[in-house]
Amino acid sequence: MSAMYTTDEHGRPFIIVREQEKKARTTGIEATKAHIMAAKTVANIVRTSLGPRGLDKILISPDGDITISNDGATIMSQMAIENQIGKLLVELSKSQDDEIGDGTTGIVVLAGALLEQAEELLDRGIHPIRISDGFEQACKLAVAHLDTVSDQVPWSTSNTKELFKCAKTSLGSKIVTKCHDQFAQMAVDAILAVADLERQDVDFELIKVEGKVGGELADSAVVRGIIIDKDFSHPQMPKQVKDAKIAILTCPFEPPKPKTKHKLDITSVQEFEQLQTYERETFAKMVQQVKDC
Repeated sequence: MSAMYTTDEHGRPFIIVREQEKKARTTGIEATKAHIMAAKTVANIVRTSLGPRGLDKILISPDGDITISNDGATIMSQMAIENQIGKLLVELSKSQDDEIGDGTTGIVVLAGALLEQAEELLDRGIHPIRISDGFEQACKLAVAHLDTVSDQVPWSTSNTKELFKCAKTSLGSKIVTKCHDQFAQMAVDAILAVADLERQDVDFELIKVEGKVGGELADSAVVRGIIIDKDFSHPQMPKQVKDAKIAILTCPFEPPKPKTKHKLDITSVQEFEQLQTYERETFAKMVQQVKDC
């Protein structure tokens, strides 16, 4: 490392330090090819997990947690990718999972294949913008062709056989092999319970997945209602109540307590007993008011 002493236009001194090893900066076509290589590397990792004969991946987190899956979104989310182009593929897979729920591996492999073809076009001297425009025109032609060869599968709320097949196919990459049919039927039932058939829209916010520790996958079920996860206030409370009324309170349901800015002095046992009696009667009155509603 060498340094050079100099001054600026105002006579203030400063030192310029020169590094012996100069860092090379990649620009132009070489930088584009480097990004394509990073994307192809990520796509090749998940390529072997695509299809019915796809292999599972074993992922180990820094904390030692082991994840085994061949789901593209799961694999991509668990991978520690530093490259920015690789992170774009991770976001691509995540967007596909959030929007469609399936095809997370295929879309990454397709993006890697398109970039591989784009690299050949770059070697021919075609500008990246022209290549991008060509991909957009090809996408329009592909979608138009799909409309000509696609079939319309009829279904109804009474005949959900085709929906069951779609759900079963989508769950093929998830680890629910032991209960494949059960989870597929649960997915169909949950969707039809909240779907707006007139608008052909499904609000996924109306479906909540609640996990519980213990039990087996076969114990899973669809609850047509609301699950409120609360513990029993007393062990002698009834475990099951039919035709019950539920009160949802936005205030604390407990005996009245003095505020933090107030002070209550008790100087005798009689005053303490009076306080206990007052709290008990007030709380009983609150319970009675809820029962009377």
